[in-house]
Amino acid sequence: MSITREQITGLVLAGGRGARMGGVDKGLQPLHGQALAAHVLRRLAPQTGALVISANRHPDTYAALGLPYRATLVADTLPDFPGPLAGMLAGLRAAGTAYLLSAPCDSPWLPADLAARLAHALDANDADIATVATVDAHGETSLHPVFALMRSTAADDLAAFLATGERKVRAWYARHKTVEVVFTDEHAFYNANSLQELADLERHRGPG
Repeated sequence: MSITREQITGLVLAGGRGARMGGVDKGLQPLHGQALAAHVLRRLAPQTGALVISANRHPDTYAALGLPYRATLVADTLPDFPGPLAGMLAGLRAAGTAYLLSAPCDSPWLPADLAARLAHALDANDADIATVATVDAHGETSLHPVFALMRSTAADDLAAFLATGERKVRAWYARHKTVEVVFTDEHAFYNANSLQELADLERHRGPG
């Protein structure tokens, strides 16, 4: 049985320190007149049945960004910005659906078929997690593990994993049946980790 849009909650991961941007709240940095997180929300909304924003700072601002999409706002239950897995756990706990689709707040051009392709791969392989890989023109593969579709039943195992002090996304994925889905458009997964990379994004309009 195929996975439907209504069975998926979309999660925007905006709870990081923004260390490589000088400590600013990355998801709120402007791109073409809108916060980065707003671009991600807009691209995820047609692909999911509900939306969640994981943010540890500026809750009122993020709540306003999520208002048009009726997005739920969550924060890490673990202290000191422990990384994307903590945001995923908060999203899994908040999701009222069977699946959670996570995406970082700084990738404003994520594909319009991200959910559909990950859902197809997860279903076809009877996997627990489906994540993204890209292949460039030279045949080099890059992994993008924070883009992932996972079963909401994984929440308890993720909580136990984090309780041991582990923080690495791929190490947690290795505990589960995980499938990598290859996308050929690297540009769709371009993210802004620094102010310079954000300036590079600003010079390009990106997809519609």
